[in-house]
Amino acid sequence: MGRLSRAQVLDAALALADRDGIAKLSMRRLGAELGVEAMTLYYYVPNKDAVLDGLVERIVASVAPRPSGPRAVWLGEFAHAFRAELLRHPAVVPLVATRPVATPEALAAVERAAAALVAEGLAPLRAFQLLNAVTTFVIGHTLAELDAGGGDSGDVPAVAAMELPCLTRALAAGLGTRADHDERFESAVRALLAGIE
Repeated sequence: MGRLSRAQVLDAALALADRDGIAKLSMRRLGAELGVEAMTLYYYVPNKDAVLDGLVERIVASVAPRPSGPRAVWLGEFAHAFRAELLRHPAVVPLVATRPVATPEALAAVERAAAALVAEGLAPLRAFQLLNAVTTFVIGHTLAELDAGGGDSGDVPAVAAMELPCLTRALAAGLGTRADHDERFESAVRALLAGIE
């Protein structure tokens, strides 16, 4: 293999995490994935923490808000794009939930969104609080969705046997299905953004 780049290393790390999970991501396995010795990787990333920060960067930068038009519209578009990207990379969601945005590229993406809000008259602190509210909601919703299986409506007969009629009817009507997750997410985003406005 020819000369690598940091981007290639992070792309390979994301592919490895998608396929095998974060727990199996090591510098040795990443090197093998790229056809190089693990020590070669340190020329592009200083350590495994930098790789993990880079994975967060990959997710954040790929869905950075594109401020244009009313803020409720572009923040809503961002929320949907962020959730879709997290669902494409479920193994990385816990990293996004627990590691701070730390790389220059990821921070620059957040800065651009905050600057658009400041240009609308918000104080910088309020702009970052608003972005945090949206991103925290999306991450939390997606974590819950993934933990629930993302498409299994549950065992309706077992719940019915517990004599929980409301829950039984809700499960039978599709509670917990992919369509239900989509509908709940859309409804919650609208409510969140309406409350912000």
